[in-house]
Amino acid sequence: MTELEKGPRGRRRGRGARERILSASRQLFREQGINRTGMEQLCAAAQVSKRTAYQHFTGKDEIVAEYLRRFDPSVLSGVFDRTDLTPRERLLAAFDIPPSTPLCPYIAAAVELHDPEHPASQYARDYKKAVAARLADTAREAGAAEPEQLGEQLALLIDGAAARTRVLDADAFPTAAAIAAVLIDNAIPASSPGQAGDDRRTTGSAPVPVGGR
Repeated sequence: MTELEKGPRGRRRGRGARERILSASRQLFREQGINRTGMEQLCAAAQVSKRTAYQHFTGKDEIVAEYLRRFDPSVLSGVFDRTDLTPRERLLAAFDIPPSTPLCPYIAAAVELHDPEHPASQYARDYKKAVAARLADTAREAGAAEPEQLGEQLALLIDGAAARTRVLDADAFPTAAAIAAVLIDNAIPASSPGQAGDDRRTTGSAPVPVGGR
């Protein structure tokens, strides 16, 4: 057995090392942040040697980029691909997020890295644009007159609620959902074919829950 095949504890670690490193990165980056997580800690958590880690990745920057690239390739499929909800209900379902949910990893990475040229920053931009595009597509399906504008407004609300929930340690999503309901109702005509007859449920507080992620 060669040194490259051994992890920190001298056990064979050749098979699956790349996936273990990425699994460890998902846990550590979300729990303590990117900047506070070093290569030694990543290797220890993944039970691989640093030499083995550098066989799979050129360095920590590449691990960060791959971590984000893999995080949610389906772009909230648990919301946008639901067939049991009307288009308007799917728009509101995007706000049905438990307050215990960690801060969006793309926002967290962009804030920590401070480098718009970093590959991870590009993944973050692409993902955020994809979320707005999915919201716009759903708004178009619901009959919105200006779906791209509504998609951007709702995307901004989601990100703002996520950040405010983390900073204040208080659930900001019900308030964001109530604002979203007003925006949606103002953007989608009542006679739109994408609306169910009793679907316009704006209230004085939060809208009626319409499903989870």
